[in-house]
Order: sequence, then structure tokens, then C-alpha cells
Amino acid sequence: MGAMLGFLIQLAILVLVIAGMWKVFTKANQPGWGCLIPFYNIYLMLLIAGKPAWWLVLCLIPGVNFVIGIIASIAVAKNFGKDVGFGIGLALLPFVFFPILGFGSAQYAAVPPAAA
Repeated sequence: MGAMLGFLIQLAILVLVIAGMWKVFTKANQPGWGCLIPFYNIYLMLLIAGKPAWWLVLCLIPGVNFVIGIIASIAVAKNFGKDVGFGIGLALLPFVFFPILGFGSAQYAAVPPAAA
């Protein structure tokens, strides 16, 4: 019974993160379904953050991926008019901050991708 409850809680958290990311991607004029595809979702998040696409390669390096994730999350938060603290929350507590960003009133301010 405890295992089933744990599974249901994990499933609820997963659905919450997916729904929040879907809305964030849609607000940023990216395909919402892109949050479901591994690596493509990182690529789209980098586009939303205004970072170069080659940073996707950096996300494959252990340790570096954590730093890139925080930097990209802060940039996403700033592009939605939020502060650095919100960006760090987006990286560390996505099940809380993605739904807030996706279903809240924050609007995306398009930023051109950074040059190579």
C-alpha cells in the first residue's frame, strides 16, 4: 500500500511539472509537446533562455550540466520578468516554479538567441 501511495505522489508531481513546462513552452511560442521529448526539451529551454543551441553539448557533461541548468533557468525567469531567486527555484524546485510560471500571469519577452 505504501509503495502505491509513493507511486501516486511521484506521478502527481510528474504531471504537475509536465503541465507547467507545457504552458511555459506555449507562452514562449514553442511547441508544448516539446517538453516530453528528451534533449529536445533542453534545446527548447535554451532557446527560451536566449542561450546558444550548442550549450546542449555542455548539458551532456556531468557537473557542467548542473551549472548550465541554473544559468538557463535564471535566464528563462528573467525573460518572463522574474528575478534570480525565481530562476534558482525553477532549477531546484521545478514542480513548484514551472506551474507558477506557466499558469501565472507572467508574459514572455522574446530575446534573440545569443550568437555562437
